[in-house]
Amino acid sequence: MTITEEQVSSALELERVESHLHPEGSFEVADHDVPTGREEIWRFTPLKRLRGLQADAEFHAGATSCTWNTPSGVRVERVDRAAMPELRGVSGLVPSTRFAARVLAEVPSTLLIDVPADLEVSEPIHVRLTGEDASVTEAGHVAIRFGAHARGVVVLDHTGSSSMAQVVEVAVGDGADVKIVSLQDWADDAVHLAHHEAAVGRDATYRHVAVSFGGDVVRMDTNVSYAGSGGEAEMLGLYFADEGQHIEHRLFVDHTAPKTKSHVLYKGALQGQGAHTVWIGNVLIRKIAEGIETYEENRNLVLTDGCQADSVPNLEIETGEIAGAGHASATARFDDEQLFYLRSRGISDDEAKRLVLHGFFEDLIRKIAVPQLEEQLRATVEAELAKNVLSPDDVLGSSGTVLEELG
Repeated sequence: MTITEEQVSSALELERVESHLHPEGSFEVADHDVPTGREEIWRFTPLKRLRGLQADAEFHAGATSCTWNTPSGVRVERVDRAAMPELRGVSGLVPSTRFAARVLAEVPSTLLIDVPADLEVSEPIHVRLTGEDASVTEAGHVAIRFGAHARGVVVLDHTGSSSMAQVVEVAVGDGADVKIVSLQDWADDAVHLAHHEAAVGRDATYRHVAVSFGGDVVRMDTNVSYAGSGGEAEMLGLYFADEGQHIEHRLFVDHTAPKTKSHVLYKGALQGQGAHTVWIGNVLIRKIAEGIETYEENRNLVLTDGCQADSVPNLEIETGEIAGAGHASATARFDDEQLFYLRSRGISDDEAKRLVLHGFFEDLIRKIAVPQLEEQLRATVEAELAKNVLSPDDVLGSSGTVLEELG
């Protein structure tokens, strides 16, 4: 039996999912309590360091500048909320957090990136956000629309000093091929609280890449759902936490249509006292989502004492009629066998460790497949390493490389 798009929509309207992976949403700010830290979705986040962005901090006029290029055929501009109210929730987002509801309700304008149907954009659409004052709390809304069978790459590049709450929405038309790359290379005093939401159309391909290096606290919630059958989503992430940094990535793949696919791969490294990373991978397979495939994976490499990597994969299945589902999570130290192999060929300890780390990230950098960014990412990894001297005395050994393996 062939399931039509109307049947998918009808089934979702009737279905009520009793799951912590699918909290009730609302556009009304008053419907969302201020987080206390006791909630499941906030228990890892250092709320006191968010400067009130998760609560009721005033959203001031931006201290973060925003510039962009405009490839031929593409529309990129700021539009007033009153002029195009349909952009709020264009991805199907119904906010489940107070900060996301506030952004949609209070930010007066939206940065719109509009790619019409059938257009293949020849170069990345590059949006540069440069912060100038981390003491100013602010917020932003980005709406990205790709028409049917359009193809293109959007890069959101965050640098400088800022305290920003942000909502990014992506609507991927049927048959489109879309890649969104979000770079968080903030200054050390920045705070970034972000929600990315995407709706993937029928037979469309969506790739989301999150790269987080800088900032005092960076937390990104990244959600994907499907507006039709046959859609595919790939979610890639690369992060590197230094002394005192908190970097948190929370993902939710909601298989809302049959014969859809998702693949998640995030890799991170930690060094320095108090470095903390959090990865939460949530996948919900609804009853309607027969014939789907999904796999999520998180790998962490701990370089020094005093670090903490929390990694929690969750998989909830409401139907047994699926093609495959699985997850894996691992936290590792340097592999003694790899280091011995390199040392036996005359390579110094520090250089051997750098080579191992570059190898750890290299396959993921290649998967990102944006040539303009590859060398930048490799250089940033090297710069992160330079912040800490990797001597034999302060780097962990590996009596048991994998501390935890799930899936």
